[in-house]
Amino acid sequence: MSDLKRTPLFDSYSKYGGKTIDFGGWELPVQFSSIKEEHEAVRNRAGLFDVSHMGEIFVEGPDASAYLQKLLSNDISKIQIGSAQYNAMCYETGGVVDDLLVYCLDDNRYLLCVNAANIEKDYEWMLSQKSGDVDIINKSDEYAQIALQGPLAEEILQTLTSEKLNDIKYFKFKDNVDIAGHNVLVSRSGYTGEDGFEIYGQPEAIIDLWDKILEAGKEKGAVPAGLGARDTLRFEACLPLYGQELSKDITPLEAGIGFAVKLTTDFIGREALAVQKEEGLKRKLAGVEMIGKGIPRHGYKVFKDGREIGEVTTGTQSPMTKRNIGLALLETSKAVIGTEVEIEIRGKLIPAVVVETPFYKRVKN
Repeated sequence: MSDLKRTPLFDSYSKYGGKTIDFGGWELPVQFSSIKEEHEAVRNRAGLFDVSHMGEIFVEGPDASAYLQKLLSNDISKIQIGSAQYNAMCYETGGVVDDLLVYCLDDNRYLLCVNAANIEKDYEWMLSQKSGDVDIINKSDEYAQIALQGPLAEEILQTLTSEKLNDIKYFKFKDNVDIAGHNVLVSRSGYTGEDGFEIYGQPEAIIDLWDKILEAGKEKGAVPAGLGARDTLRFEACLPLYGQELSKDITPLEAGIGFAVKLTTDFIGREALAVQKEEGLKRKLAGVEMIGKGIPRHGYKVFKDGREIGEVTTGTQSPMTKRNIGLALLETSKAVIGTEVEIEIRGKLIPAVVVETPFYKRVKN
């Protein structure tokens, strides 16, 4: 895997027993102990993820807000300084270039956190759509990022800073926070369905914080966690993954993230999405649970009365509930809870049923 990209934390993996895989051109840890153990730790205590492969693109200048409003599906005018917003970046067809977070750092100065496999594609697309007085700067190589997730995340991180972390509410952030002597951006956000923080900083700072956070959380049961648990956690919470629940061929409305689409604004892809909404969705994302034996996997076909009606986008056995469940893009009329369907597994049609989502939702204190 010598040709794969590595994050600044790569040399730290072996210290904690990390087993690496090729993930979109990056050599990243799939697990440290086991996926199930790490999943359970995040749901009940805390887990620390290296997410330095994610991209950081800055957009700034007098016309930055207007440019982003044209580029993104949500209402950019609603983001206040110190707030983050989830967005889809769409093609004219309504298909998705990427889904991302936008951080408002200052008036007309924003940070976009984009998916690792899409960094270059996103950056080129953003440059191709550039208009007005705006600078678009890809600083992905200058940043590293870690995510501390779980119900004990705040308690653990608080031991390393005098900043009152409870003041940073969900989808809010604070820049220039001193964590264990390092100046970083701390965002209350994540990709696990749990409370937690995403921490952005210079590579040398994040390398040091990785060890210090794990040491601070050791007695609380915090563990390093890999991509395997990150995927099962986000899946249980029904958070979409680009390339599976979202793509150039799957619109944000079909993927169930219509809350991030504001048709009252004028953005690339708006007309196509407005037509799709007016005419009614022909397909939509739904939850499925196996009745028969088997696990629904990505790409498996879904049938009803012998006719193909959709395809599984993600599926696994839920580590928390032991249910064999999946997300599937189905014909809308067949995506009704309680509808019995069949999923093709190794050439056999196995019974399943459409169920309610999300599969997991944390109880907020």
